[in-house]
Amino acid sequence: MANGTQAATTGAPAEEQFGGRFYLHELLNSGGMSDIWLATDSRNKPYALRRLKSALRFNWLARRRFLRGCEVLSKINDSEYVVGYVEHGKLDGTLYLLMDYVEAENLKNLFARQDPLLAENVAQILIDSAVGLNHVHESGYMHLDFKPENILVSRNGNVRLIDFDLAQPIPEKPKKYAKNPGTPGYMAPEQLQRLPFDARVDVFAYGVAAYELLTNQKPFPGNSPAEILASQLEPNNPTPPREHNPEVPPLLEKIVLKCLARDPDRRYPATGVLVRELQHVLYV
Repeated sequence: MANGTQAATTGAPAEEQFGGRFYLHELLNSGGMSDIWLATDSRNKPYALRRLKSALRFNWLARRRFLRGCEVLSKINDSEYVVGYVEHGKLDGTLYLLMDYVEAENLKNLFARQDPLLAENVAQILIDSAVGLNHVHESGYMHLDFKPENILVSRNGNVRLIDFDLAQPIPEKPKKYAKNPGTPGYMAPEQLQRLPFDARVDVFAYGVAAYELLTNQKPFPGNSPAEILASQLEPNNPTPPREHNPEVPPLLEKIVLKCLARDPDRRYPATGVLVRELQHVLYV
């Protein structure tokens, strides 16, 4: 779950003992900073175990980010829409995070193969991912890396948010940050322009993910942060979702476009308001 999924196998089954407490059975996902394993303990209970890559053991920035993600998750995991936290610490000199194991796949992979699960559960995925994001905000944090890769979806459509390495406390007013990490395709214009920002950047990121889910298109295409920002600043962008997919309800299109407003003051001021509007439009 370092940068993605819990169920997509990226390597052949393996078995390795870790720290004298866990057996690592299968590599579930490998990201730039860590690997996620299907692990069991002495009682054969399954977990998802995230482990910092050995090459980064002395990379203090990577270690700080990893630990921040662990600590944030430990404070916000009391929600059915956030992956369950068990513990974190160091074993064999390596930082690790132990989480509930969920039979699920990330939304990015489901997009890539146009899995029927999406069409069957699109309304619930839209609502539940917003509810999960609202829980993060109500817990005092902004996610800052909300994207399909960090949304797990089970085969029955249940949603879990993951990866809080970049999360920051919500500031009282928009704040400029020394570092600007994130995924450019999901970053709001004020982030890409290195301006002060607040939790409304997560609302923008939600809008990008929702737009992709509904249209299978990116609202602001580009191969670099500069190209993406230029697309965001184009007066006629984004193209309304219904032009790509006429089946999108007009009121849902309005919600998505409000999330994607260039000016943060024109977006939803809080994710709780977004959740209520989604529920009103999508519940039948």
